[in-house]
Amino acid sequence: MSHSFTINNEPISITQLTDFLDRQPQLLLGDVAKNKVQANRHFLERKIHEPGARYYGINTGFGALCDVEIANDQLEQLQENLVMSHACGMGDEVKPEVVRLMMLLKAKGLSLGHSGVCVETVEKLIELYNHEIYPVIWEVGSLGASGDLAPLAHLTLPLMGKGWVRYKGEKMDAKVALKKAGVTPIKLKAKEGLALLNGTQFMSAWGCYSIIEAERVQKLADFTAAVSVDAFDAQTGPFHPAIQRVRNHAGQIESAANVLQFLAGSKIAAQTKNNVQDPYSFRCVPQVHGAVKFAVAQVKEVFEKEINAVTDNPLIFEEEDLIISGGNFHGEPLALALDYLGIAMSELASISERRTFQLISGKRGLPKFLVADSGLNSGLMIPQYTAAAIVSMNKQLATPASVDTITSSDGQEDHVSMGANAAVKTYKIVYNIEKVLAIELMTAMQALEFRQPLSSSPFIEQVKNEYRKLVPAYDTDRIIYPDIQITVDFMRDICKKYPELKP
Repeated sequence: MSHSFTINNEPISITQLTDFLDRQPQLLLGDVAKNKVQANRHFLERKIHEPGARYYGINTGFGALCDVEIANDQLEQLQENLVMSHACGMGDEVKPEVVRLMMLLKAKGLSLGHSGVCVETVEKLIELYNHEIYPVIWEVGSLGASGDLAPLAHLTLPLMGKGWVRYKGEKMDAKVALKKAGVTPIKLKAKEGLALLNGTQFMSAWGCYSIIEAERVQKLADFTAAVSVDAFDAQTGPFHPAIQRVRNHAGQIESAANVLQFLAGSKIAAQTKNNVQDPYSFRCVPQVHGAVKFAVAQVKEVFEKEINAVTDNPLIFEEEDLIISGGNFHGEPLALALDYLGIAMSELASISERRTFQLISGKRGLPKFLVADSGLNSGLMIPQYTAAAIVSMNKQLATPASVDTITSSDGQEDHVSMGANAAVKTYKIVYNIEKVLAIELMTAMQALEFRQPLSSSPFIEQVKNEYRKLVPAYDTDRIIYPDIQITVDFMRDICKKYPELKP
C-alpha cells in the first residue's frame, strides 16, 4: 500500500474503484470531510441533550422498539448492544476485494457528515484498512432495507475489538489482530453504531465489483465471438457498420466494431462463403452483446450515484437545524439494478454456449466434436454439457430477488428490497460467465486447427500461438478440466496484456 487515496467531498467513480482494487492505496480522510463530520457531530451532541429530545436510534430502541426511550447514561451501551446483536450473518465469507470496497464506501458515506459520527470513528475504520485488518463478513443476512444490517455489523465489530478479521490474510480474533498491529479499539458514542450499520455498502460493494468484472468480460465476449466467427467460417456481413448505424444503439455499434477489429486481416473471413446466413448466435452478436453493454452502462450510472450518497438513518443537517428519520437505507434502486444486471449478463453466457454447440455439431466442414477420430474419441462433447449446466444455473440465479419481500422487526420493516441477495447472486452470474466463455474459446481454438492452412487474423493467431503453449490441440482424448481452468486464467491474463481487450 504505497499509494494514497484521499476521501473528501469529491465523488468517487467506479473507474477509481478499479484502480483502488488494483493498487490497494493507503486511505486518508481529507480536511474538508473532517470539518463536515465534526460540525454535524457537535450539532448532534447539542441536540440530544436538549430537554425532551427524542430521536430514533439515538436515545430510543431500534426497529419495532423505536418507542422505548433510553436514558442518557445508557446511550453508548445502546450502540454497542446494537452492533453485537445484529452481527448474525451466515453463508460463505465475502471476498476480500469486496470487504475492502465495503470499508472504503462506508468511510466515504460517513465522511459526507450527515451521519453524525465522530471524526475519530471514521479514522479508526480507515486505520484498520491501512493495517490490512479486514473484517470477516458473511454473504447472507441482509434484507437490503434497513441498510445491510448484519454484514455491516460484522464490519463494525473490529472497531470495538470484537468479532473476527483477516489480518494480512490470516483469520483471527479481532482483539488479537488489533494488538498485533498496535491499533487501539474505540468505544462507540451515541448514534455511531446505528450510522455504521445503516447503509447500503454491502449491496454497493458487491454491485460495483460485479460491474467492474462485467466490463471486463463483455469485451472478452466480443473477442471470443470473433474467434468463433472464423472457427465456424461465418459471414462478417452482419457486423458491417451500415447495419448497426440504422439501428443506432451504441452498444451494438461497439460490439460489431470490436468483432471486425479482432478479425481484421483474417484469410478465413476473406474467403468466399458457401453459407448464405449464419445461426443467430453468430449473426446477432452485435445486437445481443450490445444490449448487454447498454444494461451495464445503465446499472453503472445507478451505482455511481449510490456510492456517493448518504444512506443511513436518521440523518443530521447541522446547517438546517434538522435531525430527520427517513428511509435512504432502502435498497430498492440497487435491487432492481442488480436484477437487471444479472439478467443481462446471463445472456452473454447463453449466446456463448449456443456458439459452442454449433462448433461441435459437425457442420461447416468441421468434424463431430472437433476431433479427427470421433467415436473412439469423444473430443469436446462434454465441455458443452458443462457450459449448458452453467447457463442453466445462471437462468435460475437470474430470477429477480427484488420482487420478493418478507416482513421483519414485528411489522415495522414491512417492505424490504432483498437487494443483498440480488447482489450476491448477480456476482455469481458474472463469475460464471468467464467459465462459459473459456469453454467457447477452447472450442473455437480447436476448430481453427481444422481451418488450416487458412489463418485467422494476425491478432487472433498471435493469441492462439500463446494459448497453444499452455493448451495443446486435441488429437486424442485427455482430461479436459485442467484445460478449462487454464483457459479461464489465460483469458484473465490477456485482458491485462493486450490493450485491445481492456474495457
